[in-house]
Amino acid sequence: MANFFKVTPKKQQVGQEVNVNITRLDFNGCGVGQYHKKPIFIEGTLVGETVSVKVIEQKNKYGRGKLVEVLSPSDNRAEAKCQHFLKCGGCDLQHIKPSAQLDFKQQKITELFARNGYAQALPWQEPIVSEPWHYRRKARIGVQYDKAGQVTVGFRQRGSNQLINIKNCAVLVEPLNKIFVPLKKLLTKLSGNNAIGHIEVISTDKITVVVRQLEKLTSEDEQHWQIFSDNYSCEILIDKGKTVTPLFVHSLAPLTYDLDDNINIKFSSEHFIQVNHDVNKQMIAQALSWLNLNKQDSVLDLFCGLGNFSLPIAKKVAQVIGIEGVDQMVIKAQENAQLNGLTNCQFYQADLNSNWQSESWSEKKYTKLLLDPARAGAYQALEQLINFNIPTVLYVSCDPATLAKDSQLLLAHGYRIEKISLMDMFSQTKHIETMVLFVK
Repeated sequence: MANFFKVTPKKQQVGQEVNVNITRLDFNGCGVGQYHKKPIFIEGTLVGETVSVKVIEQKNKYGRGKLVEVLSPSDNRAEAKCQHFLKCGGCDLQHIKPSAQLDFKQQKITELFARNGYAQALPWQEPIVSEPWHYRRKARIGVQYDKAGQVTVGFRQRGSNQLINIKNCAVLVEPLNKIFVPLKKLLTKLSGNNAIGHIEVISTDKITVVVRQLEKLTSEDEQHWQIFSDNYSCEILIDKGKTVTPLFVHSLAPLTYDLDDNINIKFSSEHFIQVNHDVNKQMIAQALSWLNLNKQDSVLDLFCGLGNFSLPIAKKVAQVIGIEGVDQMVIKAQENAQLNGLTNCQFYQADLNSNWQSESWSEKKYTKLLLDPARAGAYQALEQLINFNIPTVLYVSCDPATLAKDSQLLLAHGYRIEKISLMDMFSQTKHIETMVLFVK
């Protein structure tokens, strides 16, 4: 008896073009509609739109589609500025007007707090914003070589480890946004495939290019980099893994950035800095205002980094103690205090996600606390800080999920949320920075 292959309905659906009404955005800003009584996720779509979609994946509980055409656009739709949008993994929200991006991010935070049991209306303040384009002053550019020795220079493709060739990037500051094509042209002249791992570009009062060099540079390679340095007025640093050194003798000036109140921050290429300089300055000003600092205050600054918050705070209070996990950043923070003539701040190294109750700085009394943790949040640190009974806590967050979780701990121990605001550090992307003021 002959057996005939029967195509399952699921396989029949993949590849079809269908019309879908978008009813919501998920937490990543991806549009969601219904297809065959299951949610279908379509990047680049907005709530209220009817779109033509090619079905590219069908699972038991959901599907995915690729946008073919927007049949009825939302009033919040914007024309994407970048030719690489939806291919490059860097930006997610270029198709949304900036004001609507803020609405989406604020709603996301509200929903996360509600999921963690916060039933009241959040006391939202005006968001901190900057120009939505050409704001990013630091970026890591990927470099990949194929088997034929052809080089790709750019960022990762969406949902992939493979790079996409980038010609320009509209979120990078001038002139970093146009550095990709000259870099690729240069790399094709250098000897040795796979000689470079990645390239980092930094814009301060000068342009710095940091090259992760995996093989020794030849004299011809150095000449090519010299020409590039002269043509684009940039300094070249060579990162060999354990050391970062200038390629040319004249590249000895330190990297610095300025803050208000005549504060200058010195840093090294491997150090973390806030990439949106304008938002960073506004963020610090708001932190100083919300903390309502006075000359009697003793402030604890956790995850203090280079002293980005500590040094401006030090000008207004009796004492600041900054704690950071990375030894080299602690050293640099202390140097920055000395550079700015500040004698009322001390910096210590500690793993804040471990037990630090025996540290000398933990025995001091503090009137105010500021913390600016990485995406993993500060739950373990807060569990210990609860016993300090500090009346005012300012939490600067780069991840709304860990912020919502950590907030529950503070709320359960007698704190309330007095103020909260978005900080649009990364316009055009789904990433969210938030500032929350807790008081007892």
